[in-house]
Amino acid sequence: METERASQFIIPHVYDTEDNTRWFSGNGCVVWASNVREVFVDGTLVSRFDHDDLEVRNMTLVGLSMDPEIEKGKLARAFGLGAEQLRRLNRRFEAEGVDGVRQLSRKRGRKTKVTPALREKLHGLFEEGFSAHQALIELESDPEVRDPLVSYTVIRRVHRAWQDSRDDECVPNAAEQLELEGLAEKEAEEQETVVEDEPTTKGQADDKSEVSEGQAPRSGRNIRHLGGWLLVAMVHAYGLHSALLDRWEAGKRWRERLRVVIDAVVLALGIGQRCVEGVRRLEDPSGEVLLRAKRVPTESWTRRVLKKFVEEASVFFVHLGMTQNYLKLAAARSKGATVFYVDNHLRRYTGKHTVRKGWRMQDKRVVPGITDYYVHDEDGRPVYRLDAPSNDTLTGWLSPVARILRAALDKSQRILLAFDRGGAFPEQLMKLRDEGFEFVTYERRPYQRLSATAFNESVTVDGETYGVHESRLANLGKGRGRVRRIALLTPEGHQVNLLAVSKEKKERLIGVMLGRWVQENGFKHGNERWGANQLDQRRVEDYPPDTVIPNPARRRADNALRLARHREGDARNKLARMKSDDLKRAKVERDLAEALAEQNELEAQRTQLPKHAPLEETELKGKLVYHPGDYKTLMDTIRIACANVESELVSTLAPFLRRPREAKKVLANVFAAPGQVRVNGKSITVTLEPVGNKNERTAINQMLQEVSSWKLTLPGDAKRRSLRFQSHLL
Repeated sequence: METERASQFIIPHVYDTEDNTRWFSGNGCVVWASNVREVFVDGTLVSRFDHDDLEVRNMTLVGLSMDPEIEKGKLARAFGLGAEQLRRLNRRFEAEGVDGVRQLSRKRGRKTKVTPALREKLHGLFEEGFSAHQALIELESDPEVRDPLVSYTVIRRVHRAWQDSRDDECVPNAAEQLELEGLAEKEAEEQETVVEDEPTTKGQADDKSEVSEGQAPRSGRNIRHLGGWLLVAMVHAYGLHSALLDRWEAGKRWRERLRVVIDAVVLALGIGQRCVEGVRRLEDPSGEVLLRAKRVPTESWTRRVLKKFVEEASVFFVHLGMTQNYLKLAAARSKGATVFYVDNHLRRYTGKHTVRKGWRMQDKRVVPGITDYYVHDEDGRPVYRLDAPSNDTLTGWLSPVARILRAALDKSQRILLAFDRGGAFPEQLMKLRDEGFEFVTYERRPYQRLSATAFNESVTVDGETYGVHESRLANLGKGRGRVRRIALLTPEGHQVNLLAVSKEKKERLIGVMLGRWVQENGFKHGNERWGANQLDQRRVEDYPPDTVIPNPARRRADNALRLARHREGDARNKLARMKSDDLKRAKVERDLAEALAEQNELEAQRTQLPKHAPLEETELKGKLVYHPGDYKTLMDTIRIACANVESELVSTLAPFLRRPREAKKVLANVFAAPGQVRVNGKSITVTLEPVGNKNERTAINQMLQEVSSWKLTLPGDAKRRSLRFQSHLL
C-alpha cells in the first residue's frame, strides 16, 4: 500500500532511473529532477521544493536530522551536501533557531582574480605562442589589464584550461603533418618553424607549450625521483630506446618527443605507478630537469605520442628486437642447453564490453579475458609475451614460440623448453621432438605407480630430497615414438613423472622442472610491481562475422543439462533413504520425473546446437569485440625491459644486504630517491638520497659504485657523458 502511495507522486515526474533517487535510509529517499527535489519517507511525500529554495531544503534537513536512526552522512549526500555542511546547519539551528536556518544561503566563494579582460588578453597571447611564463612577463607592461595579485600559478591554470579547450575543439590535420615530417633532414629545421607558426591541432599535440622537446642534461638540486635515472640508463643500455627509435621513420622532433615519453613512462613505472597515467606523478618543478625537457608531459600527451608510434611503426618487430637481446643474454649465462619456461596466463577483463572467455586456473572456471603466452629464462626473467584474444590452448602456441626462439638464437644453440601439463599431449611432444627442440614436462595421469623400493637414486633440490627412477622410455602411442620418463618420489610420498627429450642429465632436468615456480613468481611480481595485467588500451574492434566461436546457446544447454542431472541425483538419493509410506515421497517422485523430462528435452535440443558456430549465426553478433594488442605490446615491451633491469640490479645489490630477500624493496626506494645532478663536459654525477637503514644505505652505495663502473649514458645525450652514481650517506 505504501509503495502504491509513493508511486502516484513519482510517476508523473518520470523518475524511473536509479540515478534520480538517492536513499538516506531504508525507508527514506530524495528524488531529483532538473529543478525539483521531492523527499519521501515510508512512501509518503513529506517535502517538495525547487533546487534553489534553500529555506525549505534546510528546514527539511534539520527535521530529518532529529531522527537518530538516520545516518547523517547518507542524509547529507542524498541532499547534495557534505557532512560538514549538515553539521554546521544543525549547530546554527541549535544556536539561532528557525530564523538562523532560513537566513543561511550558499557561499559564493572568493572573487576570481581573472577578470574577463585579463582572460581575453591571456588567450590572445597563448594564440600567438606565448607560454605561461612569457605571458606573465608580457603582462608586466600592461597594468590596466593585469591585477598585481595575479601570480604565475593563476596564469598557468588559465593556460591549461585554454589547452584543454583547444584539444576539444581543434580537428587534426594529419595529411599536412605527415607531409611536413616526410621532408629530408636538411629541411627539418625550416619546416619545424613553419609548423610552429600554424594553429595548434590535436594531431600535432600542443606544439607551442605542452610539447616536451628534449634538452641536454643540466645540473640541479632537490630533484624528485632522480634515482629513476638508474633505470632509464639501464633500459637504454639494454637497447630499448634504439629498438623503438630505429623502427620509427618520423621527423626529428617526433623522435625526440618519443625519447621524452619513454623516459617518462620508465620513471613512472619505476616509482610503482604501473601504467601510463602514472606520469602525472612526475609533474613537479624539478620534472623538467629529470626528463631533460622543456616541460613535463601530461598523461594524455604521452598516450598520443605512443599511439602515433603504434600507428606508424611495427610494434611486434620492436618487441622481437628486444626479445633477441634478452635471448642472447640468457644464452651467454647458460651452460649447455638454454632453458626457457613457457606458460599461458589469462588476463582477466572486468570492463563493460563483451569479450571472449577463457579458463582461469585460479578461479577454476571460465571468465572473460585475454590469454597471454609468456616466455621466461631460467632465472625467471621475462623474455617476451604474445597475446591471443581467442584464448587458444597452450599446445597451439608451443611450436610457434619455439620457432621464434630458434630464429633469434644461433642455430647451434640448444634450446630446452619447460612447460606444465597443459602442453604435455603426445601430438605436441612429437612435433617438438621432430623439429629438433629439447623439452621437459610433467606426464599426464594415469600412469603406473611404482613401489618405494623402485626409487634407487636420490637428488636434492632446494634442500629437499627426491627419490629418482629412470629405467624405460614412455611410448607416445600411435607410432609417435618414445621419450624419456623420469619418475620422482616427493618427500611427502607422492609420485610425479617427467617426460623429456634432452641430452641433459636427469639431475639437470629435475632441477629445471622443479624450478618452474620462478615463472609463476614472475607472473605475480610482474603484475604487482610493473602492472603486466593492465588493460592499457581501451579501444575495441569487432570480430569478422565469419569468426568461429564456441556456441553460447550450446553452452547454456550444457549448463542446464548439468543442473537437471544434479536434481535427478538429489531426488534419487532422497528416494533411496525414504520409507515407502513417507508422505513426502510423492513430491520427490514428481521432482524426479520433472528432472528426467527436462533432460530429455535438453538432450534433444543439444543435437541441433553445434559446439562451435560462426559469429553471425549466434546471439553475440554485433556484440563480441576484442582489444587490439599493439599498444599493450608496446607497454609490455617497456615493462619487460624494466623487469630485466630490476633483476640485474637486484643481483648486484643483494650480496651487500644483511637481508638479501628484501633487495627488490630496497631497489624500489632507490628508484624513487631524490638527489642532485652535476653536469660537466665528460660526465654526469648523480648524488642520491635514498631511504633506508644504515646497512641498506651502505649496500646502495656499494651497488652504485659498481654501476658507475659500467659507464652508462642517458638516452638523447649527444656527448654520451658517462653517469657516476653515488649515495649521500647520512
